[in-house]
Amino acid sequence: MTADTRLATLLAEYQELEQKLADPGIHADQALARKTGRRFAELSPIAKTATELDQAREDLQAARELAAEDPAFAGEAEELETRIPQLEERLAELLAPRDPNDAKDVIFEIKAGEGGEESALFAGDLLRMYLRYAERHGWTTEVLDSQESDLGGFKDVAVAIKSRGIPDGGNGVWSRLKWEGGVHRVQRVPATESQGRIHTSAAGVLVTPEAEETGEIEVDPNDLRVDVFRSSGPGGQSVNTTDSAVRITHLPTGIVVSCQNERSQLQNKDRAMRMLRAKLVALAEEQAAAAAGDARRSQVRTVDRSERIRTYNFPQNRISDHRIGYTAYNLDLALAGDLDGVLDALAEADRKARLAGEDQLSRG
Repeated sequence: MTADTRLATLLAEYQELEQKLADPGIHADQALARKTGRRFAELSPIAKTATELDQAREDLQAARELAAEDPAFAGEAEELETRIPQLEERLAELLAPRDPNDAKDVIFEIKAGEGGEESALFAGDLLRMYLRYAERHGWTTEVLDSQESDLGGFKDVAVAIKSRGIPDGGNGVWSRLKWEGGVHRVQRVPATESQGRIHTSAAGVLVTPEAEETGEIEVDPNDLRVDVFRSSGPGGQSVNTTDSAVRITHLPTGIVVSCQNERSQLQNKDRAMRMLRAKLVALAEEQAAAAAGDARRSQVRTVDRSERIRTYNFPQNRISDHRIGYTAYNLDLALAGDLDGVLDALAEADRKARLAGEDQLSRG
C-alpha cells in the first residue's frame, strides 16, 4: 500500500469515526464509545497535519501567482516553501506503522529475583518509581495483587496503570511504558549488608496492555480452574481468616494468575480475571508475531542478572539502558519518578526504527 493510499484510507476512517461519535446512541455502550474515541484520537493528528499540508500547498500556489505581480508576496512564498517539507516529514512519521496498543492502559508486574531480600526491596523501589511517574502524568493506579517480603519489599506485585479519559493522539500509558518489560539490575550496598560491600541483584518487570472489557477476547469458563485459599502476608502469616484469595488457571495455556489483596472473594476473582485477559491477549499477539516471522524475545525469560535491560548504580548515581546505550547520572531523580529522559530516548530509538522500515524497537 502506497503512502497516498494509506492516507486516503485513514482519512476515510477518521470521517466515519467522527460521524459515529456525533451519534448520541453510541454512548449507550461505554466500552464501544471508549474504543471509538481512542481510535479517533489516534487518527486526529494525521487528519490535522494532512489538512494543514493541503492548505499550505494551496497557499503556496496563490502566493507564487501574486508574487509574479507584486514582489511583496515573495517572502510569503519562501516561508511556505520551507514549511511544506516540514509538514510532509511530520505526516510521513504519522503514517509510519505504529503499535496498535499505544492507546491502551497497562498491567505492570514486578517480581523479585536473584538477591533474596535485597531483590524484594529493589522491587519495592521500582514500584514506587513507576507510581510516582504515573502520578506526574496524571494517571491512576490500582494495586491488583501483592506479596510483601519481611523487610517491607515485594516478592511479587501487580498494578494497573490507567490514563484519565482518552489519551491525546492515541498515546496512552502503553506508548510510554511498553519498553519497561525486562530484567532491571541494581548495584548498591544493601540494607542487609553489614560490611558495606556493593551487591548486585535483579528484579523482573512484565508489562502487558490491559485487554478491553468486551470484544477483545472471550474466555470460556469451562477452560478455567478456580481455586480459593486464605491470603497470607510476610513470613507466611495469615492476614485473612476466610478463603477469599483466588487462583485461576487457564487450562489450555497453563497461565496462572492469583489475587489476594481484597477481603472479598468476588473482588479478587475480578482482578485476577483482568490479569488473565491481559496475559491471554499478549500471548495471542506473540503467537501471531511468531507466525509472521517476528523473532522478538519474551520480555522476561528469567530474572537473571545477566539478562538485564537496565542497570541502576547507586554509588555512581547512574542509570543505564543497555538496549540503546543510554546513560545518565540522575538515578535519584529517576527513582523519584523523573523517567522521561530514558523513556524519551527509547521513544526516539523506536521512531527511527519504524521510519527505517523495522517493526519497532525491540522491547526485550
